[in-house]
Amino acid sequence: MDPAVLRDDMVDSLEHEAKRCVRSEAVSVAMRAVPREAFVDDERAAYADRAFERHGTRVLAPSTAARLLEALVPEPGDEVLVVGAGVGYTAAVCAELAGARHVHAVDIDRRLVYDARSNLAEAGYGEVLVDCRDGADGLPEYAPYDRVLVEAAAIEPPRRLVRQLADDGRLVLPLGGGEQTLTVVEPTATRGYETVGRRGTTAFAPMLVEGEQATTVERNRTVREDREHAERAAERRKGWEQEWIDWDREL
Repeated sequence: MDPAVLRDDMVDSLEHEAKRCVRSEAVSVAMRAVPREAFVDDERAAYADRAFERHGTRVLAPSTAARLLEALVPEPGDEVLVVGAGVGYTAAVCAELAGARHVHAVDIDRRLVYDARSNLAEAGYGEVLVDCRDGADGLPEYAPYDRVLVEAAAIEPPRRLVRQLADDGRLVLPLGGGEQTLTVVEPTATRGYETVGRRGTTAFAPMLVEGEQATTVERNRTVREDREHAERAAERRKGWEQEWIDWDREL
């Protein structure tokens, strides 16, 4: 089937009263324009409303991406930063809304950065800049940003990202630990930022820091450190303390 027809069907379903994820004409037009099959290998599955896994990260379902974009509302000419580029689909829709040369994206996983660059180029958005960075650091050399979208959960808005917002900028992110809420944040001169909107519950993986990528030997630092301490302690034990010695056989 023609991918354009599949795209229209997908967006029609997201606009339907049963979901109502797409509410604005701008997001509707943008999602109908972006060839999602460039970002998901299976052409038909690309337009199913479900998430996928890629290099240890989640490729957002179209309905989830739509919710983020409706909260972000980028306009033509806005400078946009996407934190957690993943395979690049959300950045592509932002490029349709704001213009490709106005969109920057970062991801902590180098494999995803390469994927996103390749996918965006294939889809016709090669001007989008994608860099390998710790998401909480943002991309200060290109700040200020009118819109910042974080595709990972945080307990509170990362201060460095808030500082990279323009005076009338907007930051959208899943906020919270066990229970998350899609939250809209704007900068203020006194408190640094204020919450100006909540857009329902979400379920995102937490924002990773350096050393926790899927490409590292072990992502859970506490588990890794506990194991290393146990190994060092075992090496210091006397012979009679070693559990692995079969004393009966030795005698």
